[in-house]
Amino acid sequence: MATPAPLRVLVVCTGNICRSPAVERLLAAGLGATYRGQSVGGLAPAIEVASAGAGAVAGAPMTEEMARLVADAGADPSGFTARQLTPQLIADADLVLAATRRHRTAVVELVPAAVRRTFTLRELARLAGTVEPSDLPGAGATTADRLAALVALAPARRGTVRPAKPEDDDVVDPYRQSAGVYARAFAQLRPAVQQIVDLVRP
Repeated sequence: MATPAPLRVLVVCTGNICRSPAVERLLAAGLGATYRGQSVGGLAPAIEVASAGAGAVAGAPMTEEMARLVADAGADPSGFTARQLTPQLIADADLVLAATRRHRTAVVELVPAAVRRTFTLRELARLAGTVEPSDLPGAGATTADRLAALVALAPARRGTVRPAKPEDDDVVDPYRQSAGVYARAFAQLRPAVQQIVDLVRP
């Protein structure tokens, strides 16, 4: 009997060294998922979380500032290396989470068919806030089942609850910025990750 394919989540920012790797590791920890490069002891994961950059600093690690914030939040920042976003990575993903609206546009320009499964991170968190737990699969459902259901529900809710300001759907870029900007970026992305995790974890 063939092993079911995992639900694949791809997180996208610019350099793939600050925002998207942080979301990758926090989301993987929260969902009980695996991430690129992680050993899973030969077991097939139900969810895989990976990331890439629209203008990646390919081969670079997560920045030290972001790695500290990720570790302080209880996730593992080790072993990360940046990679360039490609159409194939998008095509293979069941859900694409972009750091900003600009990244969301870049993803859809590369693969137009991905439009209904591509959101900014904070956009999907906002839409998740409109979903009742009872709207998702219940008894016996896995986290992957519930996340897949959220991805299916979210596009129809895009016009129902709008952000106060368009930029509220973005995560600020902290690269080469102060510790304060890193803290601000993390304060934007971490609650968004938690909003999604809290909804889809059984």
